[in-house]
Amino acid sequence: MPDLNDGDTFEMQGSGSKPYILKNTGGVYSCSCPAWRNQSLAIEKRTCKHLRKLRGDAAEEARIGSDLPQRAQPAKDKEGSAPPLLLAEAWDFVTDPAGWWLSEKLDGVRAYWDGKQFLSRLGNRFHAPDWFVQGLPSAPLDGELWLGRKRFQRAVSIVRRQDKSEHWKEIKYLVFDAPGLDKPFEARSDFIQECLRSGVAPFALPHEHQACRGIDHLKHELARLEALGGEGLMLRKPGSRYESGRSTTLLKVKTFHDAEARVLKHLEGAGKHKGRLGALFVELPDGTTFSVGTGFSDKERAQPPPLGRTITFRYQELSEAGVPRFPSYVGVRADVGQDSAPVEQGQKRRPSAVKPQPSRAGLQARPDGPGEPSHKNPTSRGELDMKDTTPPAAAPRRFEFVQGKSSKFWEIARAGCEVTVRFGRIGTNGQTQTKTFADEQKAQAHVDKLIEEKTGKGYGEAETR
Repeated sequence: MPDLNDGDTFEMQGSGSKPYILKNTGGVYSCSCPAWRNQSLAIEKRTCKHLRKLRGDAAEEARIGSDLPQRAQPAKDKEGSAPPLLLAEAWDFVTDPAGWWLSEKLDGVRAYWDGKQFLSRLGNRFHAPDWFVQGLPSAPLDGELWLGRKRFQRAVSIVRRQDKSEHWKEIKYLVFDAPGLDKPFEARSDFIQECLRSGVAPFALPHEHQACRGIDHLKHELARLEALGGEGLMLRKPGSRYESGRSTTLLKVKTFHDAEARVLKHLEGAGKHKGRLGALFVELPDGTTFSVGTGFSDKERAQPPPLGRTITFRYQELSEAGVPRFPSYVGVRADVGQDSAPVEQGQKRRPSAVKPQPSRAGLQARPDGPGEPSHKNPTSRGELDMKDTTPPAAAPRRFEFVQGKSSKFWEIARAGCEVTVRFGRIGTNGQTQTKTFADEQKAQAHVDKLIEEKTGKGYGEAETR
């Protein structure tokens, strides 16, 4: 078998478009694949199928000093065994979507059918009535328990019940993959169609896919679905296999929105930003207040927008309380004057006299330059500025820990040199912290370190919302 000498690297093609990088650094072997990165083991004890393929099972077993971990299998009946799900990466604006399989990103509850029961991403059982699962095959299925667009909370409230209530009649199981079938996606899709042919399983349906014809088709479908209240799009690589963990063979395409808010207060920074702006405490026209702590240049932190000025910011979505999630500063609205009476802390505020501009959405499109007001370069809903080659902010990754009375979440996102962490009890908005690094490499290293620490403490990755 080939091997890696100290300091050597080796590229191995997986099911994604980019090869995985295998390394030997001082006798510590590593791989860039998600399966290696997300293990809650010391790095010298980790292995993966790519290292086993390169070095052989015997060499890897001797290296880590124990039996090799079992290859991913469909989830067992035991409660708490997390199923080996395929997870999506964010679309990178570079990958040509032409020929990929396009589908709606469902605003529902991910559910793995193991042949006997539904399991959540963390391995918890959904107590579906017998009549709901009637006709489902004994083979594993991957899909979404779905109630309808913008009805996520109602769907959650139903599927988390343990009384197998009649409310399940509102739910449909939309199936988009067959994890147990080691064949290309097209063959798995045919298998789903056959399993769920008309009338066999009354509450289960194949999720609709269509071949993407290119970027214009992607933009049109995104705009159409968003107008209907949809969450976004999914892209599946043609001919790809099902694999456990995050993969570039499955991409999610979501819109980021622009909005305006008025500056109420400058919050002092800490660490690298000590002595200058850490965040802006702002207010939406409806009175909602929150902090914007990312997206600023060094110059903007040294000379932040004055109190009372209206800024444009970008956010991913609104929380249930109406607070923008992952807000990022874009610039000052130069066409809106300063409020003549900035609000002091503790003082009640009159309703905003400035009418906000309608929210504009673009797939992480950026203005012309730092501090430029976004109204100079408006992006219509669902529109892409393909001339902008600035790398988009990485999609946030969410981890959850549910055990006994503990029910906590932890999210992390990197935008350039800034890392934002949000954490708290599941069902709350939690707290947000932001840290800035000297370069993107150090920021990403910090992200990887924190994720390793959290997974080592028992947190499991979950879908971000």
